[in-house]
Amino acid sequence: MQFIDQARIAVRAGRGGDGIVAFRREKYVPAGGPSGGDGGRGADVLLLADSNLQTLLDFKYKRIFEAIDGRRGGPNRCTGASGDHLVIKVPCGTEVRDTRTGILLGDLTNQGDELLVAAGGRGGLGNAHYLSNRNRAPEKFTEGKEGEQWMLQLELKLLAEVGIIGLPNAGKSTLISVLSAARPKIADYPFTTLVPNLGVVRRPSGDGTVFADIPGLIAGAAQGAGLGHDFLRHIERTRLLIHLIDASSPEVLEDLKVVERELAAYGHGLNARPRLVALNKIELLDPEELAELRNQVQDHVGLPVHAISAAASQNLKGLLDAVWLQLGIPDL
Repeated sequence: MQFIDQARIAVRAGRGGDGIVAFRREKYVPAGGPSGGDGGRGADVLLLADSNLQTLLDFKYKRIFEAIDGRRGGPNRCTGASGDHLVIKVPCGTEVRDTRTGILLGDLTNQGDELLVAAGGRGGLGNAHYLSNRNRAPEKFTEGKEGEQWMLQLELKLLAEVGIIGLPNAGKSTLISVLSAARPKIADYPFTTLVPNLGVVRRPSGDGTVFADIPGLIAGAAQGAGLGHDFLRHIERTRLLIHLIDASSPEVLEDLKVVERELAAYGHGLNARPRLVALNKIELLDPEELAELRNQVQDHVGLPVHAISAAASQNLKGLLDAVWLQLGIPDL
C-alpha cells in the first residue's frame, strides 16, 4: 500500500430544499388556508478520525465530495426530508486546513474525533409561514440556501511518542525491527526506507509505546533535499527523539551535526525536543576506539551517549530504560 500523507480535496455541503406554495383542499373544510411545507436542510460534510486508516491514499483517487441536497417541502405543511450527513473517514493525526488562507480548521488526533467542514444549506419556507390577518392566502415561499463549499488541505502527521532519526543507513529500520514487530525493508544502501514505519514497543507496564522510524535525513532536507522534507512533519508530534549515529562512519561528528542543522532549519521546536543520542554498529569498532568516539560525541551534545548494536541486540535495554525515564514511565 502506498503511503500518502498529503491530499487536497473539495467538499460541498447539500443545498437546502425549497419551500412550496400549497393550499388545503378538503371536503367540509372551508377556507382551508395555506399549507405549503418547508424544504429540508442540506446535508453537512464531516471528517471522522478512524484508527483503522494509516494513509490518505483514498484521496488520491477521489477528491470531490458532495453531500445530498434537502428535499422540497410538501403539501399539508409537510417538511421535506433533510439530507443524510456525508461522513469522510481520515486517519488519526490528520490536520485540516483551508487551502486559500492556510488556517488550521481542525486536528483529528483521537479515534472518533469529528470536524464539521461544510455546513448544509437551510431549507426554504413554505407559504404556510406567511399567513397573516392581512394576507389569508399567501403565495410567497423561499428557496433553499446553498451549502458551503471549501477546498481543504489534508496533512497526516503520524502519532508516535518516540521518533528515530538519523542519516541514511544509520540503522533506524534495524532498531525498530528489533524493538517491535515492525518489519521495514532493510538493505545496505542509502534510502532503503522510503516511508515512515511505525512499531509498538512494549513498556514495563505491559502496554505499548509507538516508535516511528523516519526516513533518512541528508544535508538540505529542511529545504526539500532527499526525503527528509517530506517526512520531517511526522516527528512534530513526538515527545522524544532517538538520534541514531553510525559509529563506523569516518565522520561521526559531522554526521551528527548534519541532522542537528536540519532539525534547527525545519523549526517547529524540533531542535529543542528531548533527545537521546545513540552510537549504533558498535560491533564494528574495538573498545578503545569506541570509548574515544563516545567521549567526543558526549562533549559535543552535552548528554550521555548510548553505545548499542541494533543488529546484534547489544545494550538495547539501557536505551529503552532511558526512553521510559524520559517519558515518565519508571522501569519495573
